[in-house]
Amino acid sequence: MSSTKAKDQKPEPVVYSEAALRNNAVVVEYCRTSMAALSGSTAGILGLTGLNGFAFYVFAVVSLWAMFLIKAGPNWHKYYVSRQSVLTNGFFGALFTYVLFWTFIYGMVHVY
Repeated sequence: MSSTKAKDQKPEPVVYSEAALRNNAVVVEYCRTSMAALSGSTAGILGLTGLNGFAFYVFAVVSLWAMFLIKAGPNWHKYYVSRQSVLTNGFFGALFTYVLFWTFIYGMVHVY
């Protein structure tokens, strides 16, 4: 009888604090922008060109995503609604910052 009682119970809904989610999104965006500037500068100094430079950006984004998930631990759902959103939100916005730093530093180091 206890097994049917457990099956009849609905899982409790998860409630998120809007202010906490917004704060986490701001922190993730700040880290993503900083990572884009730093990795773009690194790609420029290393002299990466073409697809190698974009592959380096994808590597940097995935590395940052992994660091966020490691920091959050197994209870990542306390901090983020989904893991995929941490990976994909702001991907293209940070890409523009990455390309800006990549081309500027590449030009400063390897062209001039």
